[in-house]
Amino acid sequence: MTPLAIPVYGLVSLGGVTVGLSLFAWDFTRWWTAHKKRLSLKAVQALLPQLLCLAYGALLILSAGGIIGGLADWSLWGTNQVGDIVLVYGLGAATPTVTRASHLALTPGGHAAIIIITVVIVAVCSRRGFRWDFVRQIFAGIALGLASSIAGVVGFLVAPSLSWAGDYVTGLL
Repeated sequence: MTPLAIPVYGLVSLGGVTVGLSLFAWDFTRWWTAHKKRLSLKAVQALLPQLLCLAYGALLILSAGGIIGGLADWSLWGTNQVGDIVLVYGLGAATPTVTRASHLALTPGGHAAIIIITVVIVAVCSRRGFRWDFVRQIFAGIALGLASSIAGVVGFLVAPSLSWAGDYVTGLL
């Protein structure tokens, strides 16, 4: 895949995974340097919102479509393009597609849960102010949600759980 190629939705390139892992590494490194001397339950609780936003981003890219799914696809395309440009022009490397062979699909209850989680994130941000750490981890989750390696395990583990919970709560089971 060459940089600035025609957008292909639902595929993640090595550049996209690189961007996703870099965004996660940014916040994890800042958390680690602040808590490495005293790792406690409170320190782990400080990391929890970033991990939840990472999982939320991975779930967004598994959405069927609509406005939120379209924004996730657009974000995946953007992270792919940024990563591809850096890898190709910065290092002269290739950027193959690293998308998982089997896509997971959310159930209707899972999609309902995505809407509820979106409302919760907007409520938290409206109360506490705009959070760049949330945005970085949501983009990281979007970039990593379809990856075939260990980077994509978030989407592979969280999607069935959310679908089951959403179906159970909404009465679809």
